Amino acid sequence: MSRVSPSPEGPLIRQTFIKPLQDPRRRRGAQRRAAGGGSSGPRRTPGARSARPDAAAMAQENAAFSPGPEEPPRRRGRQRYVEKDGRCNVQQGNVRETYRYLTDLFTTLVDLQWRLSLLFFVLAYALTWLFFGAIWWLIAYGRGDLEHLEDTAWTPCVNNLNGFVAAFLFSIETETTIGYGHRVITDQCPEGIVLLLLQAILGSMVNAFMVGCMFVKISQPNKRAATLVFSSHAVVSLRDGRLCLMFRVGDLRSSHIVEASIRAKLIRSRQTLEGEFIPLHQTDLSVGFDTGDDRLFLVSPLVISHEIDAASPFWEASRRALERDDFEIVVILEGMVEATGMTCQARSSYLVDEVLWGHRFTSVLTLEDGFYEVDYASFHETFEVPTPSCSARELAEAAARLDAHLYWSIPSRLDEKVEEEGAGEGAGGEAGADKEQNGCLPPPESESKV
Repeated sequence: MSRVSPSPEGPLIRQTFIKPLQDPRRRRGAQRRAAGGGSSGPRRTPGARSARPDAAAMAQENAAFSPGPEEPPRRRGRQRYVEKDGRCNVQQGNVRETYRYLTDLFTTLVDLQWRLSLLFFVLAYALTWLFFGAIWWLIAYGRGDLEHLEDTAWTPCVNNLNGFVAAFLFSIETETTIGYGHRVITDQCPEGIVLLLLQAILGSMVNAFMVGCMFVKISQPNKRAATLVFSSHAVVSLRDGRLCLMFRVGDLRSSHIVEASIRAKLIRSRQTLEGEFIPLHQTDLSVGFDTGDDRLFLVSPLVISHEIDAASPFWEASRRALERDDFEIVVILEGMVEATGMTCQARSSYLVDEVLWGHRFTSVLTLEDGFYEVDYASFHETFEVPTPSCSARELAEAAARLDAHLYWSIPSRLDEKVEEEGAGEGAGGEAGADKEQNGCLPPPESESKV
């Protein structure tokens, strides 16, 4: 076995880092001894020197060469798929087929922001007025009406049209059917009559389109969803002996949501057996679709429950496993607004940190004199309850083992009583018959003898 010889760089490194740390103190001590003289004052022995200042000084000087304390790694927060206020945190990028938005221009205008919708509304009217005003001015210019303004014998296409501004005002009067009576089209201008009919028809279409867009945009039930509230946290606790994932919903308005229904989605990335990675995979969480519990009568706040059974994705998730997991639960509440009859949808989401294990929601409904009162001040409050930390599967297996133990223990106790009675009577045949009556099969030997 070969021995590794020490590197000659080691002593050099120690001398480089240690000698500069010790030489300044020795020089300062030598300067003090030289200034004080050899016999003046008591000479301090090395044993009398305090070790604490030397240790502090060495620690300060070595701090410049020693690396700082390492910071613990920060856990990056999970990016939400759906924000708490219901906004979907997804942006469409690199959309090259932008012409598809123009094929559904009405929906595109309704989906625009308010400032852009108002800008498009003003431009739609202003541009049509300018366009037809320019055509009225060209007709007057082509006919020579502008050159015979003072000629009373000349019959113009439009009376009192003496320039582009007058043509623009006449265009506004025609499209908006104001009709002040000062500028009037004459019957000696067939091209003006055709233009008048065309502008009246196109003006009606522009009015219908833009007023329809504004009406739909104003009557959208997006703001109605602002009064549909979800609890800030979801909880996991026992209900009827089974683990359930629960959250609470409520409606702040007196006008109710008609035909309200609730859905829940689990957003979690997964990898298939073939190695395919599926980001943000969506899985349904049953909240009572089979039993009809997902259809709500949302007059007062309700607690929505997802039972963690064998079909649930949380079947094998314990408390510790749930805290280490990375997922997002998206809840969707849909219904019709009672006042307008339009469909409304409210959304929210819960991350892993927003799921409280072993908690239950505080009651918000109280009975007053002749009515029920909802206290929304405690709508988001929860309190701890005894809840096992194991998974729902382990809890079900433990309950099954307990049921099996109870099932087999009852016949065995009955058999013991029958054996005692048979031994007292001295009749083996009667004891065997009693055993068969109590659910016990005869032994194999007796069967073979028979």
